[in-house]
Amino acid sequence: MSSFFAHESAYVDDNVQIGDDTKIWHFSHILSGTTIGEKCSFGQNCVVGPNVTMGNGVKVQNNISVYEGVEVEDDVFLGPSMVFTNVINPRAFIVRRDEFKKTLLKKGCSIGANATVVCGVIIGEYALIGSGAVINKDVQPYALMVGVPARQIGWVGISGNTLKFNSNNEAKDEFATYKLVNNQLEVVR
Repeated sequence: MSSFFAHESAYVDDNVQIGDDTKIWHFSHILSGTTIGEKCSFGQNCVVGPNVTMGNGVKVQNNISVYEGVEVEDDVFLGPSMVFTNVINPRAFIVRRDEFKKTLLKKGCSIGANATVVCGVIIGEYALIGSGAVINKDVQPYALMVGVPARQIGWVGISGNTLKFNSNNEAKDEFATYKLVNNQLEVVR
């Protein structure tokens, strides 16, 4: 039996799996069919689901809706009021539930406050999306993305800090050594 905390003002529907040590705060709603890992945190006013899968150690800040079609791997950070979509061409008068596009957030990536993630993209491992950015295409692992639409302006390490490369195209942080080869970042532990 799972041991999680849900504030008295939160709603957790039937047919939901929530891992140990997860915390769900004020005015949040977890919809049916959703699976949430261990040691996650949901700030106030979050809606998750239906049918969403989230890994372990995910941090979801205040005012976020994680819609059907979104999959979140372990250790992802979702900044305050960031936005997901699940249909490319929504219309109030046309039902497009069968057109939801999958969005995948890979392990350890971080999405800044007020950023928008347009459906159908993959955000790579440990990528860092700046506040207010609009992501409308796939993001490479470890990429630092800013702007509208977002563009890559550098690379970050596992630490989330901007990598500074030496003359051999190598950089380090406290977690790994990195090498830039043909505009791809390789992790050399």
